[in-house]
Amino acid sequence: MRPLPGAPSVAAAAALLLLLLPRARADEHEHTYQDKEEVVLWMNTVGPYHNRQETYKYFSLPFCVGSKKSISHYHETLGEALQGVELEFSGLDIKFKDDVMPATYCEIDLDKEKRDAFVYAIKNHYWYQMYIDDLPIWGIVGEADENGEDYYLWTYKKLEIGFNGNRIVDVNLTSEGKVKLVPNTKIQMSYSVKWKKSDVKFEDRFDKYLDPSFFQHRIHWFSIFNSFMMVIFLVGLVSMILMRTLRKDYARYSKEEEMDDMDRDLGDEYGWKQVHGDVFRPSSHPLIFSSLIGSGCQIFAVSLIVIIVAMIEDLYTERGSMLSTAIFVYAATSPVNGYFGGSLYARQGGRRWIKQMFIGAFLIPAMVCGTAFFINFIAIYYHASRAIPFGTMVAVCCICFFVILPLNLVGTILGRNLSGQPNFPCRVNAVPRPIPEKKWFMEPAVIVCLGGILPFGSIFIEMYFIFTSFWAYKIYYVYGFMMLVLVILCIVTVCVTIVCTYFLLNAEDYRWQWTSFLSAASTAIYVYMYSFYYYFFKTKMYGLFQTSFYFGYMAVFSTALGIMCGAIGYMGTSAFVRKIYTNVKID
Repeated sequence: MRPLPGAPSVAAAAALLLLLLPRARADEHEHTYQDKEEVVLWMNTVGPYHNRQETYKYFSLPFCVGSKKSISHYHETLGEALQGVELEFSGLDIKFKDDVMPATYCEIDLDKEKRDAFVYAIKNHYWYQMYIDDLPIWGIVGEADENGEDYYLWTYKKLEIGFNGNRIVDVNLTSEGKVKLVPNTKIQMSYSVKWKKSDVKFEDRFDKYLDPSFFQHRIHWFSIFNSFMMVIFLVGLVSMILMRTLRKDYARYSKEEEMDDMDRDLGDEYGWKQVHGDVFRPSSHPLIFSSLIGSGCQIFAVSLIVIIVAMIEDLYTERGSMLSTAIFVYAATSPVNGYFGGSLYARQGGRRWIKQMFIGAFLIPAMVCGTAFFINFIAIYYHASRAIPFGTMVAVCCICFFVILPLNLVGTILGRNLSGQPNFPCRVNAVPRPIPEKKWFMEPAVIVCLGGILPFGSIFIEMYFIFTSFWAYKIYYVYGFMMLVLVILCIVTVCVTIVCTYFLLNAEDYRWQWTSFLSAASTAIYVYMYSFYYYFFKTKMYGLFQTSFYFGYMAVFSTALGIMCGAIGYMGTSAFVRKIYTNVKID
């Protein structure tokens, strides 16, 4: 049997993807050291403390570099590159368990231009970030006197590194050596390293960076409990209402079947049974609809898998590992998108399946990459560290074309062949039934607007913790909470869309596909509205770059959340609609 024409390119692209992901290497990649082995101090970013998303390269300020020019290794993962983590070697000579007495490592020739740069940084409370063995270290550039007339630079970095066996488990930085900034002088930068034995286990070395008082606060526990009680109440209420209502409907319809034609004509016919010939009619714009459903199913699969992996592996301990894992999982789950989108499009009679496959495969990547590239131009203009290197852009495009698209094609072919045949419980009428007039609150537009309130209510407390983690640099580690919230969101979304669909069908309106999707997806509108509140009242961001960065990525997050909720709502509602029309005898 001949191999598929695209098989070599798929294999090569898969190999490329694996190369871009974190791999086990020597030194800090394995986190084990021999005595007197090289330990690298990486300089990362510098920026204002009160606006932590505004970051620049560490050496964008006129700091000087140590005397050591070369190191044995360098690395950067795809996730780090996309997050703007640009590590630069400090030039400091540090060896494992080898103390360094206070020593000068470089000298700054402070002219007026360099002094002005430092003064500006001190006025704006600039802080910098460094890494040793993936452990972050923070320091302040300098400080001003009480009158704000004189400015001082911290020139002495005192490092205390804790080790347990052959592993680094703790790093502390003390900034000393306050020197007044005077033009046309020379400032000597110095450092020292003190190694000390520590009882901290390697697995627990990130515990000091976590904030249990914030993430495990009683409010967080109460919000989860409150959402859980809402789920129980909502599921019970929906079950009770629908069981009682449907039982009455079934009884009435069974009674109608025993009537003769004249009695049936004289009877008051209404309700969801009357639209049985149109309820399985293909949705409007089936190509876009099926692509959205496929993308939503893939986003749900990615969210579920990444959360499970994060619960098991503690992804927050590695720079960029969360984003790298999400990209890898998204590429690997592309068949999910093709399967659900392709099978739905085939069941609705779609014939342009190649176009549907392309739209489904590139819908989310195009949205994310388009937003990221737009923000990237602004970041380049501001010389911010958030700028994505050109090589990383090429790598992401290669993943889209050579990994995501072929896997999506496989899923589409499987979906069309395995579950692409229409198997509706009821025949579809050749001529659409006219939709009767109904009260204003039963209109699809009103149902869509109201449908997202309860799902948003079940997650908005968790949104605060997630936003704070991302925008305020707190390490999010309570992924068990996130898993519970995801389950609660799914249950609430399905229950709400089922109720909305039942009311719509009872009003003899068979346009339930888009209504169920949009009523669940409207959760994203409320999340995006909440992001405005968070921006103005919980952050101190300002300027074009910060505003575009925040609202651009919040729009991507909200849209992806809306597509996922819409797909969940539609899938649950579709099962409900098939169930109720299967149990009704229709001549």
